[in-house]
Amino acid sequence: MEIFYLIIAVIAIIILTTKLKIHAFLALFIISILYGIFAGMPYADIIVSINEGFGGTLGKIGLIIVLGVIIGAFLENTGGAFAIAEKVLKIIGSKRVPTAMGIIGYIVSIPVFADSGFMLLHPLNKSLSKKAKISIAGPAIALGLGLMASHTMVPPTPGPIAAAGILDADLGLVIAFGFPTSLVALIVGIIFAKKYASKTYIEPDVEDVLIAEKEIKDSPGALKSSIPILVPIVLIVLKSVLNPTRTGLDNGFIDFINFVGEPVISLLIGILLCLLLPKKLNYDMLSSSGWVGKAIKDAASIILITGAGGIFGKILQNSGIADILGQTLTEYNMGIFLPFVLAAAIKTAQGSSTVALVTTASIIMPMMSSLGFDSEIQKALVVIVIGAGSAVVSHANDSFFWVVTQMSGMNVKTGYRLFSLGSGLLGLTGAITVFIFYSIFA
Repeated sequence: MEIFYLIIAVIAIIILTTKLKIHAFLALFIISILYGIFAGMPYADIIVSINEGFGGTLGKIGLIIVLGVIIGAFLENTGGAFAIAEKVLKIIGSKRVPTAMGIIGYIVSIPVFADSGFMLLHPLNKSLSKKAKISIAGPAIALGLGLMASHTMVPPTPGPIAAAGILDADLGLVIAFGFPTSLVALIVGIIFAKKYASKTYIEPDVEDVLIAEKEIKDSPGALKSSIPILVPIVLIVLKSVLNPTRTGLDNGFIDFINFVGEPVISLLIGILLCLLLPKKLNYDMLSSSGWVGKAIKDAASIILITGAGGIFGKILQNSGIADILGQTLTEYNMGIFLPFVLAAAIKTAQGSSTVALVTTASIIMPMMSSLGFDSEIQKALVVIVIGAGSAVVSHANDSFFWVVTQMSGMNVKTGYRLFSLGSGLLGLTGAITVFIFYSIFA
């Protein structure tokens, strides 16, 4: 019956968030309590699970999400994202517009939300498409898939951070495996955009060309703009690589790297580096009504959804379903593809990649051991394969689908044929890449 109740719970979450438009936080929170009651948990255990699930999850990753969003806000508002985009264009060549936009989207979406990243880069996309005299469809799909690749698989994007926190995965390893996995998926996405999507001709509207050029002109340099992203990532990876339990090394330098490589400290360092980006630092930017205040408001929703996901996972864990479900699912021998299929089902049904990441991680967390995902590498790969699943499939119930299609002049049918198909290909490629890594390293 516990498995039946879980299936009903997942369906209920999907219906509440899609049909009834109820916020994912409330949906996850209410369904978690109802599941506990129907599963026969003592009321006291339900209350303990709520407190431990919410507090324990956010204790690990709440600050990380906030700090990552603040870095994204500085890059967005100072024009730093545009500076990085311009540099990538110079390296790749303005004639290779789909390739350039895919790579630019991939870089920008690490600290900036995918929706914001597309709106930020869309004027540049139209400008380049017009100058190259090509359809905007190819570059727009490449940009959308590039944004989605890092948004779903590379920390410090909030979704993968949340999943890593719930599954207690080493963030350095998630980054180390997430980069190559998402890059392989990105390459396939760019090829899809160039060979298939670009054959659909859509005239680029040039009204925002001057705005894009002005943004590039007024932004900080590309190297300067990249530092707040690169330094935290390098520090987090260094901490993972030089971990005393892995290397056997133990001295003052290692202790220091372990301190600054903690995601909270490394991202705080990233924020301090962001203060170098504005031409003139105005302390209003740091106020509750400025860039920092707005970023914290943007982060609040993700934090609450993540915390509610932690509640769902803790109640599943304490209800005893982990052993039952783990034994049942291992009989099907799906292995690493199980989290992918579950995430893909939730993403396709309700639209949000972040909700798919958090919900899937919460469901998988109690049965990690029974499914054989015990080592640090296995945990990291589970996070990434969930991220790959959370890209499958973007369609009409996903806000990002509408951002990409409406801003690019695509009708719904064209959007399904180009972007929905592309997102499915992106996620499937990511899953296959994780499977190869799992076969080699795990």
